Amino acid sequence: MATCPVCEGRAVRLFASVGGRDYLRCAECTATFLQQEQLPTPEREFAEYRLHQNRVDDPGYRAFLEPLASRMLSRLAPGSSGIDYGCGSGHALATMLRQAGHHVTLYDPFFEPHREALDARYDFITCTEVVEHFHQPAREFARLARMLKPGGLLAIQTRLQTDDTRFARWNYRRDPTHVVFYREETFLTIARRHDWIMEIPARNLVFLTQEEK
Repeated sequence: MATCPVCEGRAVRLFASVGGRDYLRCAECTATFLQQEQLPTPEREFAEYRLHQNRVDDPGYRAFLEPLASRMLSRLAPGSSGIDYGCGSGHALATMLRQAGHHVTLYDPFFEPHREALDARYDFITCTEVVEHFHQPAREFARLARMLKPGGLLAIQTRLQTDDTRFARWNYRRDPTHVVFYREETFLTIARRHDWIMEIPARNLVFLTQEEK
């Protein structure tokens, strides 16, 4: 029996088969995810990621990141310490936050594999167009929870899946490295698991705040 990789629930059923790819839906957290046997290999992922052009000197890409960056900067204390988790090769968001006076560590399993960075704790963690690539989301979010200081901010940018009737035609689904799709209810489930406070400050942005105890 399949298990949901996001909430580890067992109320899972086939949701859609598109182009030889089988997607499952979890009735408990409403996540939609690619069947495990069809997940891309690391080699396939790396080949796709090398095509990404996410340069900090690209005005269009900076504009894409601006809604996330501006909302983070409005609430971070001066000189906060964070990690750009899944930063890719461009480091654009990290550069923008550093320019605003914050300290940003880089981590990416393909481009910045500094595993020692995963043992530290941070005031903020950013995941920009990252969580949809997670093969084991429950494990990844548990790791992020350990890395976040009390009162810390986990800032996520991903396209929320809202319209089931358009799923097969959805451009976001067509990226072969996008293997899990979240709805607002999915992030509410994740927040409850880790005692986080969830808010959606803008379209396709999710802020999860670690409650202080």
